Amino acid sequence: MDVIKTKKDLRKWSFRQVAHQALNFFLIVASALMLWKGLAVVTNSESPIVVVLSESMEPAFARGDLLFLSHPSTPIAIGDICVFKLKKKDIPIVHRVIELHEDAATGKQYMLTKGDHNPEDDRKGGIYNRGQMWVDAEDVVGRVKGFLPHVGMVTILLNLYPQLKVALLVGLGLVVLLSREE
Repeated sequence: MDVIKTKKDLRKWSFRQVAHQALNFFLIVASALMLWKGLAVVTNSESPIVVVLSESMEPAFARGDLLFLSHPSTPIAIGDICVFKLKKKDIPIVHRVIELHEDAATGKQYMLTKGDHNPEDDRKGGIYNRGQMWVDAEDVVGRVKGFLPHVGMVTILLNLYPQLKVALLVGLGLVVLLSREE
């Protein structure tokens, strides 16, 4: 694979070569999306991978750790580390289940959670929405099955510095579009 060295080389490209490079770029993006959706199907989780964004789960997980989730059909148990999304809040929360409650009438399971590093449970600590007493098991995105330490810091940095995200995408796009096969 050669990299284009001059503007003159780029001007020599035929429509077919440009279309080929654009198709390569599209296939890379499509492959990444298919991999993500495939992981979602295999793990039965809408979001099979998440990044820890705070220190609330230390020492179990540090800020920037990459978590692998699954959503098994077995009931949630005390001690499970779950990722859940609260209504009206965009960011999922990674905390440990410390108490379970089952509604006798409906059979629905509810849970009380707490960050390992937090002094209070999420109800007292103000994590839940106003007036919310429990997290509905249906709001669970997945249970943590594994992690890679600090790998998610890349995601945190890209979100903190949007210009870094643009530079990375432009750079990757140029590499794909301007490299050609002989």
